[in-house]
Amino acid sequence: MKTKLIDPTPEAYSYPLLIKNLLLTPLRYYPGQKIIYRDQQEFTYTQFGERVAQLAHALTALGVKAGDTVAVMDWDSHRYLECYFAVPMIGAVLHTVNIRLSSEQLLYTINHAEDDVLLVNTEFLPMLEPIRDKLLTVKKIVVLADAKETYTTSLDLEQEYEAMLERQPRAYDFPDFDENTIATTFYTTGTTGMPKGVFFSHRQLVLHTYGVLAAVCGYDAQSRLTSDDVYMPITPMFHVHAWGMPYLMTVLGAKQIYPGKYDPATLLRFVSEYKVSFSHCVPTILHMLLSHPAAAGYDLTGWKVIIGGSALSKGLCKQALGHGINVFTGYGMSETCPILTLANFKPHMLQWPEEEQIKIRCRTGLPINNVELKLLDPEGREVARDGKSTGEVVVRAPWLTQGYFKDAEKSRELWAGGWLHTGDIGYIDEEGYLQITDRLKDVIKTGGEWISSLELEDIISQHPLVSEVAVIGVRDAKWGERPMALVVPKQGTEKVLTEDDIRAAIQVSIDKGVLPKYAMPETVNLVEQIAKTSVGKMNKKQMREDYGSY
Repeated sequence: MKTKLIDPTPEAYSYPLLIKNLLLTPLRYYPGQKIIYRDQQEFTYTQFGERVAQLAHALTALGVKAGDTVAVMDWDSHRYLECYFAVPMIGAVLHTVNIRLSSEQLLYTINHAEDDVLLVNTEFLPMLEPIRDKLLTVKKIVVLADAKETYTTSLDLEQEYEAMLERQPRAYDFPDFDENTIATTFYTTGTTGMPKGVFFSHRQLVLHTYGVLAAVCGYDAQSRLTSDDVYMPITPMFHVHAWGMPYLMTVLGAKQIYPGKYDPATLLRFVSEYKVSFSHCVPTILHMLLSHPAAAGYDLTGWKVIIGGSALSKGLCKQALGHGINVFTGYGMSETCPILTLANFKPHMLQWPEEEQIKIRCRTGLPINNVELKLLDPEGREVARDGKSTGEVVVRAPWLTQGYFKDAEKSRELWAGGWLHTGDIGYIDEEGYLQITDRLKDVIKTGGEWISSLELEDIISQHPLVSEVAVIGVRDAKWGERPMALVVPKQGTEKVLTEDDIRAAIQVSIDKGVLPKYAMPETVNLVEQIAKTSVGKMNKKQMREDYGSY
């Protein structure tokens, strides 16, 4: 195919897509808008821009240069937001460290990422002390301390963050460079082997920001966001850029609340006190908030919450709607920056009855702008979009990671055939909505047939006496695998949940033809808690290890 390329004028400016340009508009439109950290500090956007410049000067004074890696270990804070901008804007790489990793994994990720400087919250200094002599590339450690906070450590610290900033100029001439320069890196929280490093360029982060901006601001849907919204993340900022939302809400010039360490009562108070209108979290965090005794004392009406990381069950969706929360699903992965789909209503759905809307809210969603998505069968053929035919979800978008850091073999597997393979199985309905039915590694294979653990979980979750549920496959001599349900009963109810109650609820769906008869779990275990990963997702690998002998 013969194409014609632009012959640029030598004097023309090519305008690379760089993170620094995301700050231009909010500083013009909303210079007086507030960014608040807990009950401790608040800044205007003008002051935020100045602090980003001061941090850039401070890092440069520490010897950080283009291509170096600056790692952050902190709770969700204004400091983290400043690092989201200042570190990549000087051409360095921001490593957002998962502070919930084991000490062995923590050491591995810091060394594998080749971190040069660590910015560390005082609470995490004890995590570094026993591994300090094993850190291969770290040259300097800066401590992040809240006001009037005292601490002691055996580590050789460079200086304290605020003291480091206050001596620096409030303006910085951020350079231009190639938009494909790596801006961020972090490590997946896989349940097998060591975490895998993914990385994203300035171009990818800017395009992801504008893609999500169009998806949540440009359409007549229940999810619409504007600069009038008040934002508070409840997804850790170390995890996939907090789903990219801090970049988006900064572009919008919205008021932002950073809650620090998550505490249910404090989060609920902030939602009420600051009139938070938009957040995002995994289902277990929403469940934790709604189950907390303080939830009954706050008006949560109108709070928009995107649920991702795991499936949003109809039971949890109904519970959230009962509190007036506008809850709906988003979907993506660490490798996809992350957002691929959102469960936006189409205009004709806005007047649907609640029960019909719940089905859409719990769908995995519609692909957002610039996302190509299709389903492949085991032979690599695309399956029909008929609401029944299932296949593996494969995607293309301008913001997907190009591979795993220093792992060419896994990178080729990820991008087999020129499409990024998610490892998720699902179907696409007639309206174009994706529904994930299971992970390839979690689907239950019984007697040659597949059973969706997510579908079983969704049905069980709607029982009024169920608090949480997970379904896994366990070994069976005759059928290969059989489903097992792990159910946490709801506390404080007069009636006691029994295994027969769960079986009866499942039987209703079997009788209706929603589930095949072989989907009835072999075992129903009533448990006190369900294993979770470091970011709050259900840890089914751990569950299979714990219950594999059944």
